[in-house]
Amino acid sequence: MTNMQGVPSQLSSQRDTAEFRLAAHRPGVELYRAHIVRHAFQPHTHDGFGLGAIESGVERFRYRGADHLAPPDSIVMMNPDELHTGRAETEGGWHYRMVYIEPSAVAEVTGEPGWWFGEVVRKDPPSARRVTSLLDALWQSREPLAFDSLLFELLTQFRRHARTPRAAPGERAARFATVVEYLHAHLSQRLTLGELAAVAGLSPFHFLRRFQAQHHATPQQMLMAFRLAEAKRQLSRNERPAQVAAAVGLADQAHLTRAFARRYGVTPAAYQRALRG
Repeated sequence: MTNMQGVPSQLSSQRDTAEFRLAAHRPGVELYRAHIVRHAFQPHTHDGFGLGAIESGVERFRYRGADHLAPPDSIVMMNPDELHTGRAETEGGWHYRMVYIEPSAVAEVTGEPGWWFGEVVRKDPPSARRVTSLLDALWQSREPLAFDSLLFELLTQFRRHARTPRAAPGERAARFATVVEYLHAHLSQRLTLGELAAVAGLSPFHFLRRFQAQHHATPQQMLMAFRLAEAKRQLSRNERPAQVAAAVGLADQAHLTRAFARRYGVTPAAYQRALRG
């Protein structure tokens, strides 16, 4: 990893590890496995659903304005674009495996668009162990047919917990959906509170209060999460970190490195090396 002032060459502890893998033939699917002891993930989002299982230890994370504990043998079901954190609740940290899968990929594999999860953590030892086994098999798989068959079986494990189709958003959620779209479309720009409030049709601080109540985050926190999610996408395409930083509105490559490591547990260079490996 690149050694930069203020950025460790690895995670907070030598026992902390985080690995990623993409399937070349199946876009919108990213595999992840980690053992986290000391690193605390800052608020961030993923483009896709975060589906996985806790193998050992306990994770504490904040999601939709509430704290949650994910114990051993529990499954985790996060919706796309939901801000969340993550840190160890137990002294030895926690081991877990995840797949981050975009909604379009879920719809393609299952034939059911509109999946959504109301529950984020469920203690379910048999299901969690099966999910862990399937995620391990997916990680090891190098045959496209085998990979796709395993992916279908994995999504089948989560199907009974999914709501489909997703309920239509209320007036407030729809109003702020336009703001979220605006944030996505203007990642590289320096936005103002007044500009975002105008998109929502509210006065600036009325908008700020309502947005915070709706999303459990400030517009700036959400913007940074979206910037880093887009940076992750571009890095996965092997774009140069300096170019990525400029494209997503960060000050420079050092800013990208610090922000990326805080949210994803690895530096941009390490993330790209993991995907190439």
